[in-house]
Amino acid sequence: MNFVCQQCKQPLQLDASLVDLSPSAYDMVAASLPPGPATYGRQASESEKLAQLPSPATVKAAWQQSTQNHPGSPSSSSPRAQRKSQRASVLPNESFVLLQDSIIRNIPSPLPTPSHSKKQSFSKARNSNLPAAAPAPSQEEAAHPNSAPLSHHLRSTLRLFNLLSSRTEIDHPLCAECTHILLEELNSRLEETKKQRDGYIAFEKEVKKEKEREGEGISKEEVELKIQKLKEEEHLAVEKLQAAEREREQLDVELKALEREEKALEEEEAEFWRIHNVQLLKSAEQASQLAALKAAYAADSATLEKLERTNVYNDAFCIGHDGVFGTINGLRLGRVPGVPVEWAEINAAWGQTLLLLYTIARKVEYTFENYRLVPMGSFSRIERTTGDKAIYELYGSGDLHLGRILHNRRFDFGMVAFLDCLKQLVDYVKSQDPQVDFPHQIAKDKIGEASVKLQFNQEEVWTRALRHVLLALKILLKWTTNGSNG
Repeated sequence: MNFVCQQCKQPLQLDASLVDLSPSAYDMVAASLPPGPATYGRQASESEKLAQLPSPATVKAAWQQSTQNHPGSPSSSSPRAQRKSQRASVLPNESFVLLQDSIIRNIPSPLPTPSHSKKQSFSKARNSNLPAAAPAPSQEEAAHPNSAPLSHHLRSTLRLFNLLSSRTEIDHPLCAECTHILLEELNSRLEETKKQRDGYIAFEKEVKKEKEREGEGISKEEVELKIQKLKEEEHLAVEKLQAAEREREQLDVELKALEREEKALEEEEAEFWRIHNVQLLKSAEQASQLAALKAAYAADSATLEKLERTNVYNDAFCIGHDGVFGTINGLRLGRVPGVPVEWAEINAAWGQTLLLLYTIARKVEYTFENYRLVPMGSFSRIERTTGDKAIYELYGSGDLHLGRILHNRRFDFGMVAFLDCLKQLVDYVKSQDPQVDFPHQIAKDKIGEASVKLQFNQEEVWTRALRHVLLALKILLKWTTNGSNG
């Protein structure tokens, strides 16, 4: 036999304590249950209703005395009439029969539903005034009188559930979840009932206090004084309320003014932040421009410094040596036996040498006396500005003819004039800066004891003299390109 919850209709598994329920435990559970619903419908007598009232004992005694003096009251009626009225008031479904435990255990009752068992018991009670010893057998038992009875434990459990369903408002059995919900609902009802009870108790106390005050008997003058005092208090309360209203209106006006001021400040703040953001953008743009200008300035400064350190004269007139030869821009100046140097190279070297002397003089703004330099590459010359105003070529030739002797003579005069111009410029530089030191002295046609003339001179001596000339020009160039002198 399966049991289902009477609320959610889910199958149940009974606890072992219900299966092995003893008769004593059954009696204990039955005794702890409230009385059946039949007793709830019974009308209470006047004495019971009077006993349930929370009135003082003196009031209850006066009420009983007044009801006894009136023969028409229910309490003064005869006991027979009372019995008739009670018998008439009892409903037909409120009759019940108490059975012995031994009888209950010996009756093989069927397994009807709680509502069906209630209806059968109520119909039997209406149709018979005699106490029933046991319930009538069901249709299945009448049809099968020799069928085996159900288990004693199941019958006991079923009787317990029927008893619980008949004594309470809830059908049993119930599952754990439905029982939990039922307990929560009953607890909430209990709390509400407690609150109602507390309210009734407080109301009863107030009623008692009111009756005590009425019993003391306050005079009319005291009541009028009290009323007057209450009116004064009411007047003061009204005045305070009006003052509070006026103050509230004033505060509302101030609040509106403050709100307008706050709105104006918010607009001003928004405008300020807008201007601030514009200024920040302008500042960022200007900072970017300034950074770009600084970067450009740094680059230009580095370029300028590099250019200042760069000596264009050294790049234009690179003086060095190649063995015994002095060189200018890679051109050898001079000749020695065994190393043939073309006159074209020598003439080009003399053109670069004359151009260097001319450039240095122009940079230091010096004008030569008696001579004018005419740099023309491989055909450069020196013109005399005083006396016969002769022109001296500063280039030679290797042709073998009679005119070569005359040409070499003018070539020697040109080299001597060049050496004279060099001596003038060296003396000028020494007058400007005495610390400048030239290793070779210049005297007439010699520099460092070596003559610059080619005729009647050895080629090694002539080459050494020309190397000394280039060294003097290099010292002049270095002094000229110095920052303090340029």
